Amino acid sequence: MEKEANVLVIGGGPAGIISALTAQKYYPDKKILLMKSVQDSVVPCGIPYMFFSLRDPEENRLGTQVLEKNGIKVIVDEAVKIDRVNKTVETKKGDKYLYEKLILATGSRPVVPPIPGIDKKGIYPIYKDMSYLKRVISEIKKQKEIVIVGGGFIGVEFADEISSIEGLKVHIVEILPSLLANSFDGEFSMLAEERLREKGVNILTNTKVTEFLGSERVEGVRFGDGREMNVDAVVLGIGAVPNTKLATDAGLDLGKGKGIWVDEYMRTVDPDIFAVGDCAGKRDFYTRKDAPVLLASIATAEARIAGSNLYKLKVVRENKGTIAIYSTYIDGLVLGSAGLTEKSAKREGFEIITGVFEGFDKHPSTLPNANKIKIKLIFSKQSGIILGGQVAGGLSCGELINLIGVAIQKRMSFTELETLQMATHPYLTSAPTTYPVVRAAQDAAYRAQII
Repeated sequence: MEKEANVLVIGGGPAGIISALTAQKYYPDKKILLMKSVQDSVVPCGIPYMFFSLRDPEENRLGTQVLEKNGIKVIVDEAVKIDRVNKTVETKKGDKYLYEKLILATGSRPVVPPIPGIDKKGIYPIYKDMSYLKRVISEIKKQKEIVIVGGGFIGVEFADEISSIEGLKVHIVEILPSLLANSFDGEFSMLAEERLREKGVNILTNTKVTEFLGSERVEGVRFGDGREMNVDAVVLGIGAVPNTKLATDAGLDLGKGKGIWVDEYMRTVDPDIFAVGDCAGKRDFYTRKDAPVLLASIATAEARIAGSNLYKLKVVRENKGTIAIYSTYIDGLVLGSAGLTEKSAKREGFEIITGVFEGFDKHPSTLPNANKIKIKLIFSKQSGIILGGQVAGGLSCGELINLIGVAIQKRMSFTELETLQMATHPYLTSAPTTYPVVRAAQDAAYRAQII
C-alpha cells in the first residue's frame, strides 16, 4: 500500500530536520514526512564531547520532538529506491511513499581508507549512531594507548577530549606538515599543536600510516618511514564523503566533486528533488570550484533555502557559494577560520594584503578571565575586498569569526571594516580603541599604501 506525503524528507540529521521545519513554516497546508534510517541519532558536532565533557553520552541525543510538535511525522526506515517517473520512494521495510517534493538529506559517511589491517577490531570510524558511539566510548575508556588518524577538526577535537580521560595516552597522526593545515595558516596551527602538547598529546605530522598490525584486534601501527608503535585502539578522524548512492541510482547527477549537483536553490536536475547538507555538492564562494566542506552550519543554511523554495522561489538566495567557516575548541583555546587562508589565496592566484593584530578580549586586560586574541585578515590587494580571516583566543572568538564570515559574504573592504561601528563593554569585548577586526583592517590598509 502506498503512503502519501506532499513533502518527503530523507535524513534525520540537522539538514533534514531544518528542511522539514522550514517547509512546514512556508507551506503549512502541506503534509510533511521525515524518514530517518537510525533510531537514535546524535548531534554531529557534539560527538567528540561524548567521551569526557558530557556527563552521559545520552546528553548528545538528537531528538525529533520539535518535528512532532509541529505536526511533522517521523518514521524510522531506510530509503532504498527512488522512482522519479511515478514520484515514489521504496524503503527497506517494503513500504512505498508518494511525494510531490523530495528533499535528500542523506548526509555523509566516514572515510575508511584502504590501509592493510583497517578491518581489525579496535579500529573505530565515527558513525552518527548513538548505540554504536556508546559502545566505542566504553571500549576506548578501557584502553591505554590510543592513536587518532587525521589532524583536521575531527581528529583534533577527539585528541583534546580523549586526552582528558585519566590513564589514556593519545597520539595524533597527520600526513600534512601541520594540524588543521587545510583551514589555518601555520601560525594558527601552531597554537593548536602547542595546546595539545601541553595536555600530553603526542603529535606526529608529516607521517603516513601504512599498516595496522595485530591478529584479530589491532595491536600496533606501522608508518611510512618503517617505524612501528604499539596501540590498543585507533580512532579514524580522516573526514567524510557524501552519501549519494540513493541519488545516483535514481539517475541524479553529481557535481565536479563527490556531492549531488544542485543549483543555487538546492534543486537537483529533477526540479521536484532537492539535496541539502553533506550529500549535496558545494561550490567555493570566490572561485566556484568544488568545495568539499561538510559542516552542520552550512547544512542548515542550505536546508532553509530548500525548505522555503520547494513550490515557489520565495527566498532569493544572496550568498551563492560556500565560504568554509569553521570554529573549534581545544582545552580553552578557540580557533576560527572563514574564507580563504593566506596559503589558499596565493595558491588560487589572488594578489593579497594581510592585516594582523594581537590584543585582549576584555578591557582593561587585567579584568578576570581576559584572554589574548590573535587575528589575521586576508584582502585583495587592488580592490581591498576581504577574502578570509582567522582568529585565536578565548570564547569570544566563536562569534568574532561569524562577524568575519558576514564581512566575507557582504564583500566588505578594509575601509568599511576600519570604520566598523560596534558595541563594546569591558567584560564582553575588546576595547573600542583596539577592536581586533578594526585594527587588523587598519593594518591591511596601511600595508596596501606602503607596498
